Amino acid sequence: MRVLAVVHSPDAGPELFAEVLAEDGHELVEWDIAVQGSPPQDADAVLVFGGDQNVGEELQHPWLHEEYDALRGWVAGGTPVLGVCLGAQTLAHAFGAHVVKSHETLAGFYETELTDAGAADPVLGVLPHRFEAFNANGYTFAVPDDATELATGPVPQAFRLRGRRAWAVQFHPEIRRGHVLRWFEDDSTPRTPDEIAAELDVKLPAWQEHGRRLCRAFLRAARA
Repeated sequence: MRVLAVVHSPDAGPELFAEVLAEDGHELVEWDIAVQGSPPQDADAVLVFGGDQNVGEELQHPWLHEEYDALRGWVAGGTPVLGVCLGAQTLAHAFGAHVVKSHETLAGFYETELTDAGAADPVLGVLPHRFEAFNANGYTFAVPDDATELATGPVPQAFRLRGRRAWAVQFHPEIRRGHVLRWFEDDSTPRTPDEIAAELDVKLPAWQEHGRRLCRAFLRAARA
């Protein structure tokens, strides 16, 4: 398959997912939406990753409007979509849900639980019923009216648009150690790189196995 990765920031790309796509023989095309104009055509599936921008910052980042339109177009046309963090928030906004500043900035691993619908879902259902998910976000989405919540945690963690092959996860299943530590170099972040590094050393290997399974489950659903 030809898989399009929508990238908002140089340190928030496909990471581990790029490795999975290469191993399984898929073509990965990265689109930096802020600088590259219209998206490439004929994608078989779309992955939308994170970034330091937020829904509601359209004046600073007018390309967000293009992203909302692109997401609606892909979903309407039946192209499978998986949104991660900011990508989940833009998908939620594009389909009428509120995206707001969270009451706390999440940074690290947080207890997360699948809903019954999540356990039965072909993508989220490959994860354990309860697991610790890596979050790095100061904003949170509401689940769109025309969507089913698939996972819960300190904030809504995942949903699927009903009757569509479109999924969203607030957590980061694609992370690698090095690029995550760069997210926390800024003194304004709630935890230090040393604190995050210590947690990653213990929990990242198992989390990356979950990430690989989730990526492959989405690819299977996209091919179906």
